[in-house]
Amino acid sequence: MSGAIGRGSRRSVEWPTVALILACYAGWAAAGFYLWPEMPLLALALLALGVAFQSSLMHEASHGHPTRNGLVNEILVGLPIGLVYPYRRFKSLHLRHHADESLTDPFDDPESYYRALWQHRELPAAMQALLAINNTMAGRFVLGPVLANAAFIVTDARLIAAGDRSVRKAWLHHAAGLAIVLPVVAYGFGMPVWLYVLVPVWLGQSFIAIRTFAEHQWSERPDGRTIIVERSPLSLLFLNNNLHLVHHKQPQVAWYRLPRLFRERRAEWVAMNGGYVYPNYLALLKDFAFRAKEPVVHPFLRRAAEAGRAFQPRVRARSVQGLGTAPVPAQPPKE
Repeated sequence: MSGAIGRGSRRSVEWPTVALILACYAGWAAAGFYLWPEMPLLALALLALGVAFQSSLMHEASHGHPTRNGLVNEILVGLPIGLVYPYRRFKSLHLRHHADESLTDPFDDPESYYRALWQHRELPAAMQALLAINNTMAGRFVLGPVLANAAFIVTDARLIAAGDRSVRKAWLHHAAGLAIVLPVVAYGFGMPVWLYVLVPVWLGQSFIAIRTFAEHQWSERPDGRTIIVERSPLSLLFLNNNLHLVHHKQPQVAWYRLPRLFRERRAEWVAMNGGYVYPNYLALLKDFAFRAKEPVVHPFLRRAAEAGRAFQPRVRARSVQGLGTAPVPAQPPKE
């Protein structure tokens, strides 16, 4: 099935995505320059949506959209209005995540929220409690950005200190973008940078956490590990990644083609992931707002330390979400 779905020639330029990129940055600038002085609360809300939307566009670009040229895609989406994640680091970690046979593995999936049992037991009780709260939907919305950002920045700092040139280069590119964004916020918008961090950046990442909260769960079958959320008013903000199984099976397909792929073979998709389907995010919120959907500890993998696999010959870093570890090649791939 997966080989047949989504085939066809790709456009050299996917203009709907280009239009959204332009709209995202134009809307972000308009909210800061024109709305912030007159309607600050509305401006903060729109800036947060802009940060979230740019994150979705970074995800789309990491899969080779809207052009076939990776450098062009990076230039189009790389202005870091979300401040935290360098595009190249996001791309590198996210593409590793697409090894579906490793989904949810606390070590091999950079976006896993599970932890190895033996690692979890070594944590202070307070951190264990925070991770448990983070596995509720409300907790992920509030705490998720803080935990993820802190772990990600600390880990990348250690990698740079250890001489990882690929990571250092990614952050140098990111710093060049920040040299544009931060003066625009501080002097163009006239907004305190600390306020921009505490509201648009934090809230924008929280919006994305609605999508990522339940994207994956442990299943013995790799296809059973990825969710389908059928309908949501947030679909455009997420670029249809609520249909997450369809994206994982067809990552080369542009965001605007995913709904049709799902509708045409809905029964097959639902059977493929074993019925891991929710009608909308409100249903998830009702079930898991204050109740953990998944345990912090992985229910099957990495129950004990594995000296051969867990530590050598790989170097390990925390995941992009800050709640696991990710394999780092001895020779990082060239950007």
